[in-house]
Amino acid sequence: MDVGFNLQALGIGWGTTVMFVLMVGLLLTGMPLAFVTLLVALIFALGWFGPMSIPLITSRVYSFVMNFVFVSVPMFVLMAAILDRSGIARDLFDAMKLFAGRIRGGVAVQTIFVSVILAAMSGIIGGEIVLLGLIALPQMLRLGYDRSLAIGVVCAGGALGTMIPPSIVLIIYGLTANVSIGELFTAAFIPGFMLAMFYVVYILARAYFTPHVAPPADAAPIPTAEKIRLLKGLALPILVVFIVLGSIYGGIASVTEASAIGVGGVVLSTILRGEFSYALLRDAAMQTLATVGMIVWIGIGATAIVGVYNLMGGVNFVSGLITGISDNPTVIILFMMLILFVLGAFLDWVGIALLTMPIFVPIIKSLGMDPVWFGVLFCMNMQVSFLSPPFGPAAFYLKSVAPPGITLGVIFKSLLPFIMLQILAIAVLIAFPGITGR
Repeated sequence: MDVGFNLQALGIGWGTTVMFVLMVGLLLTGMPLAFVTLLVALIFALGWFGPMSIPLITSRVYSFVMNFVFVSVPMFVLMAAILDRSGIARDLFDAMKLFAGRIRGGVAVQTIFVSVILAAMSGIIGGEIVLLGLIALPQMLRLGYDRSLAIGVVCAGGALGTMIPPSIVLIIYGLTANVSIGELFTAAFIPGFMLAMFYVVYILARAYFTPHVAPPADAAPIPTAEKIRLLKGLALPILVVFIVLGSIYGGIASVTEASAIGVGGVVLSTILRGEFSYALLRDAAMQTLATVGMIVWIGIGATAIVGVYNLMGGVNFVSGLITGISDNPTVIILFMMLILFVLGAFLDWVGIALLTMPIFVPIIKSLGMDPVWFGVLFCMNMQVSFLSPPFGPAAFYLKSVAPPGITLGVIFKSLLPFIMLQILAIAVLIAFPGITGR
């Protein structure tokens, strides 16, 4: 009880400071975020309330991991893992030259279109960037594209899985903020494509106003037989996207049910293509287990520490600090975006969502704003975090498959124009919230 008295005697202000410093200190030791948050939660639960508070933590964690919608996360990860190991993405990339092959910068535009379709199939960014790094980047470099433009297109395009439904970021936000994931998907649809079109416009502007960055268009006509062959590669991915998103938007299936249908569709596609094997399914399942295990552990740690902090009165304390900044709701939103931007440079998006949204979403509701719109805004901000140094995961995914001469420094420098486009998209969403249809 003495320890509890001592920690409580700090007051919520100093308690918040000590908690933050302790978390940062432990993270700097290299300890994973999930274990850092669990350890800090345990220390403050025992030190602030005593042993009787432990069941409160476990009950919060239990409610998080038992949420039925969470089942959709491993399903979408499994879809992405199977796509990684099949030739679907390569055929999809080849098919897209039918639509973008006759314009200057066509291969870069083609890469963005392929990114959109892959994002709409699985909602995972790591696999997409690796796939595009293996398929699109060598082709662009061979054709004479500016290296920085090619790198930026692959990383920014591959990261669109964060924004375009069925995005796992949207699913985790929906679980944390307790809002409809179907509504989130509907609201994010147009902003996701808007961001992709920003990329396309930028590519075309660079290609036509600074011609040395992109080679001339391929003027050679494509034979009819070749067109038919290429279109076959487009049919299965488009069908999977139509079934998954169509069943959600049409009210036929829930997000969880649609994710299972999607896995079935991708497996059936690999069978029809003659690529299915036990080894493919085993490797995809192991990758899924590793990815989802990481998400679950971070979720458990973040849920525990937010639960303890809430009991301490910390959520009300932070809410008071943020809302006290200004009477203008837009200023408060911009301040939240700044916090997310800074956190995004250092933390994983899962940890950011689960640590900040229990605090931010009640503030959004108290300001009379729509939490679904804010969820889309949050996902757009996480787009920036995937690209921003020093720990932008998109750069590290690409580095793992990039040619030897491409360093992390080169990659991060190449991403700056695309980060600016993402910030522009955030500004547009704040200025015109009606884009989300809310």
